[in-house]
Amino acid sequence: MEDLSLHILDIVENAISAKARRIDILVMEEPKEDRFMIEIKDDGIGMDEEVSRKAIDPFFTTRTSRKVGLGLSLMAQATQEAGGTLQIESKLGEGTKVIATFQYHHIDRKPLGSMMETMTTLLLGHSELDISYTHRKGKKSYVLKSRMLKERFKNQSLIEPEVIQWLRKHLKEGLFRIGVQG
Repeated sequence: MEDLSLHILDIVENAISAKARRIDILVMEEPKEDRFMIEIKDDGIGMDEEVSRKAIDPFFTTRTSRKVGLGLSLMAQATQEAGGTLQIESKLGEGTKVIATFQYHHIDRKPLGSMMETMTTLLLGHSELDISYTHRKGKKSYVLKSRMLKERFKNQSLIEPEVIQWLRKHLKEGLFRIGVQG
């Protein structure tokens, strides 16, 4: 995967496959501290200790449709290449939290990519879920919650052009305001 927003999309899709109903996404950029962090927390079925330990192994997957599971292993590789770490905290029946840290200024840190596209895909493609996205850069932050979107457009389908246009504009302007290009 070429950028971190695609890793986020992949991990959230894993959470959805694990029957998550609530997903919290946090992206924290701290250039002065040379730290970049992504945290994704869900309330899905979780993993036991053994599965949690094996989760970053590219030749391990719980899926029956294929024999490899590359999402978390590729994220782990991306963190290691950029002087960081990947942590997985999970409890069976309670959910999972994935925390990826990177050195902010590391030459091999992948670019963030388009959070506008990733969040638009997630929010419109999974309107039944409670998704929260927080992006912090330095002392500034931007927050978007699916509840806000549903309340604003409660009498409309979320896939109507007006809703999509509003969401993309909100994301672009919100991210721009904190110094992040969508």
